[in-house]
Amino acid sequence: MKTVLTPHETLLRKGSANLQRGLETTGGRLYLTTERLIFESGKFNVATGQTAITLSDILSVETGWTKLLGFIPLMPNALVISVKQDRRYRLSLWGRKRWREACLNAMKGATS
Repeated sequence: MKTVLTPHETLLRKGSANLQRGLETTGGRLYLTTERLIFESGKFNVATGQTAITLSDILSVETGWTKLLGFIPLMPNALVISVKQDRRYRLSLWGRKRWREACLNAMKGATS
């Protein structure tokens, strides 16, 4: 993990994932902490970098489909994150139901 955690932040879960950015899908690692959901792209991708979502900004966490070219349903293995800024993030990963539960539990802990 390249992202530096805050002093009060703890890593809860990590795994491989792909982030769909429009027509492009970027491979990398997904991390869930007590404060954020963080995607770090792999070094071999054209689009590199980090996407960090503060848990308090998340409106919903739903299961969904990975979509080819951003609109053709391919496989039911996606996690769809809706945030306050009227934006949605679609992550393709294994164990989407376990990731969803972990995110919801972390969000409950972040608001307590």
